Amino acid sequence: MNAYPAEPWDLHGHAYIGVWLVPVKDLPAPHSSATRPITVLGRGIVSAAFFVYERPSPLTYDEIMSTVLVRQGWRPRVSITHIWVDSAASRDGGRELWAIPKELADFDVEPHHAYDAHGIGTLTVPRVRHLPFRLPLGFTIAQDRAGTLQVSPVRGRVRLGVTRGRWSFAAGGPVGFLAGRRPLLTLAARPFRLIFGRS
Repeated sequence: MNAYPAEPWDLHGHAYIGVWLVPVKDLPAPHSSATRPITVLGRGIVSAAFFVYERPSPLTYDEIMSTVLVRQGWRPRVSITHIWVDSAASRDGGRELWAIPKELADFDVEPHHAYDAHGIGTLTVPRVRHLPFRLPLGFTIAQDRAGTLQVSPVRGRVRLGVTRGRWSFAAGGPVGFLAGRRPLLTLAARPFRLIFGRS
C-alpha cells in the first residue's frame, strides 16, 4: 500500500516565490529534452519558492524548489528542475505520480518571517502587500518519465501579494546558479488552495 494519497492532491498553505531572469548559459537544464526554455533577450525565466503545506492538505510538509518556464511546442509549461521536501511520503508520491524529482532535506521555518532549507537556500520575508481577494490560478507541470513527457495540471485559487524577500543560495550548492542574483520580484501566496494532478 502506498504511503501517499492518490492524485489529485488538494493542497492548502502558503508560499513565497522569487522570480529571476538568468542568462541562458547559466540556466539549469529543463527536466525533459521535449521542452525548451522560454527566453527574453537571451535570459530564461527561473523561479525559486518555499512552500508550506498545512491542514487540511492530505500531507503537511515544507518544500523548496526551483523551476524554469519552458514551452512544449508553443504551449507554456513549468519544469521543476530541483526540489526538496521534509516528507518521505511527499517525495515518493511526487516521484511516482508526476515524475517530480523530489529529494529530502531539513528545514527551519518561522512562518511569514524566515525560511531555511539546510544547505540549499534561505529566505527572509519583510512586510507583504497583498490583494484583499483571491485569484484563480492554473498552469501545467512538464516532467520527463523515462524519455516520455508527462504533463500534470495544477489549478486553484490564491491570494497574491508582493514583498522584498531577501534570498540567499550557497554558491557551491545545488541552486548555486541563483547565488548572488537579485530577483525581479518576490510574490507571496498566502493562503493558497491548489488541486495538483488529474481527477
